[in-house]
Amino acid sequence: MALTGRTALLAALGSLPVGILAPSWTGMLAVNAPLSLAILCDYALAAPARRLQFTRSGDTSVRLGDSAEVQLTVTNPSRRRLRAQLRDAWPPSSWLPNTEQAASRHPLTVPAGERRRVTTVLRPTRRGDRHAVRVTVRSYGPLGLAARQGSHDVPWAVRVLPPFTSRKHLPSKLARLRELDGRTSVLTRGEGTEFDSLREYVPGDDTRSIDWRATARQTTVAVRTWRPERDRHILIVLDTGRTSAGRVGDVPRLDAAMDAALLLSALASRAGDRVDLLAYDRSIRARVQGRSANDILPALVNAMAPLEPELIETDARGLSSTALASAPRRSLIVLLTNLEAAPIEEGLLPILPQLTERHTVLLASVSDPHTEQMAKARGSVDEIYEAAAGAQALIQRRRTSERLQRHGVTVVDTTPENLAPALADAYLALKAAGRL
Repeated sequence: MALTGRTALLAALGSLPVGILAPSWTGMLAVNAPLSLAILCDYALAAPARRLQFTRSGDTSVRLGDSAEVQLTVTNPSRRRLRAQLRDAWPPSSWLPNTEQAASRHPLTVPAGERRRVTTVLRPTRRGDRHAVRVTVRSYGPLGLAARQGSHDVPWAVRVLPPFTSRKHLPSKLARLRELDGRTSVLTRGEGTEFDSLREYVPGDDTRSIDWRATARQTTVAVRTWRPERDRHILIVLDTGRTSAGRVGDVPRLDAAMDAALLLSALASRAGDRVDLLAYDRSIRARVQGRSANDILPALVNAMAPLEPELIETDARGLSSTALASAPRRSLIVLLTNLEAAPIEEGLLPILPQLTERHTVLLASVSDPHTEQMAKARGSVDEIYEAAAGAQALIQRRRTSERLQRHGVTVVDTTPENLAPALADAYLALKAAGRL
């Protein structure tokens, strides 16, 4: 039984004149006995909360930053009218700060034998799966003095997907891809390009592209056009070890890497290449293989949604062997990790020859713009020390990048907001040069 504020108010109002005019146990009993009887009657007339029946429907997935609606249908099988306050409990990260109480509580009235539907609007603030906790109903009597309370487990899950904010860059990257693909007048020729078609010569064309046999069979000069090779294999490797847990501004490194991976996957699938995903630290956390161009993005988003950084050091040798097993033929391996000197020199550099011998390797990393700001500060003694630390960090990062490049690795090192377009540009540059 739960008593309401109305009950406390009536008890206080009844006790006040008794305490002033006739303070005695008899007077108190004269006031509280009728009130107690009214409470018991009100409790008895309240609809039973534990007999209510619940079903859920609504959204099962939502992008981070968007809203999801989950409907809860309440059936009242009793013969009493249900007057209730309902709380639909979810994890705290299911709502924006300070909005949980307003979003999760619903006033509810259900006549006997009928059903009503309430809608809970979720606005998650973190990726991953959000599971409904429980539904708690407080059923009030007709006088509003007492209430029955019961909790019910009504399972439901909403998967919060990565936001894919970099999709705004996709149109410009696709325009560049069309140029490389020979669908516009700008045509390129690289080591990995393949013959596309013949067309009539126009002034300015490279004379080395003239097809003399085709020219001899017709009255005009014919030139060959080329396009980058298609059906190449791209393996995206997400490092989910401890270095991916760091935050740059408000963005975790792992989330920035996921966003870049999604843009690269969308671009590569449009280019006719096959994209696979591997998330690894000391074991495989997620894997996507063998998906078609139409299915690759939904599969990647669903696989990435529950990923969280593990506070352990990444096993570089295990990552290398798993990547080689996932890419038996020549591929482009895109490694999304942090460009810290110690993990790279101790873990990645010793096993790089195994990767670069058979594959093209592209490493992308998130840099912290605050480090560059520290290196430029000179206002006080503390800022000078910070500037020295920032400059040393930048020098180490630059040396690590140069060592990787000497091993044949293409390195992309930039801020979170620029990582996705920079990685897409690096992919297009490799494709234009025929290095895939």
